[in-house]
Amino acid sequence: MTSKIRRWVETDTGHRVPNHNSKCKNMHGHRYRWEVELEGDVVSKPGASEEGMLMDFSNISAILEEHIHDVVDHAFIVYEEDTEAVNALSTIVNQKTLEVPFVPTAENLAKWAYEQVEPHIKTAYGNRIKLLAFHVRETPKSWAVWAP
Repeated sequence: MTSKIRRWVETDTGHRVPNHNSKCKNMHGHRYRWEVELEGDVVSKPGASEEGMLMDFSNISAILEEHIHDVVDHAFIVYEEDTEAVNALSTIVNQKTLEVPFVPTAENLAKWAYEQVEPHIKTAYGNRIKLLAFHVRETPKSWAVWAP
C-alpha cells in the first residue's frame, strides 16, 4: 500500500534578501515551518515496530530536529556574498549564523532543506520510501515547495 505523510518543525530564524527592491532587503526574521513530505510503501512486516506506517513520525522528527531545527533555530541565514550582512553579523559575539551559497529566499531554503534531510530518510524494514518534497512556510500566507 502506497501512502504519503508529512511532518514539520518550526524555527525562529533571521535572513535578508539583499537585492530585493522592498522591505525584505532589511534584516528580519520569521517563524519558519519546515515540512517534509514522504511517499512510499507502508511497512507490512507482521510484528514490526513500524507495521502499518510509512515511517515512524518520531524518527522523522529526530531527523528534522538534528538537520534543520538545531542548525537554523535562533540563527541568521546569510548569503555568503552579502558582505554587509556577513560583516555586521561577525561583530556580534556568539551570533549563530549560517552562511549559504545562495540568497536565502523561501524557494532556495526549501531546496537546501531537502538536500539536508534526504540522505537520512530510510527505514529499517526495507520498504520503499522517498522524500517527495520539502515545504517551507515563511509566513502564514507564504509557502515555497521544492521537489526534484
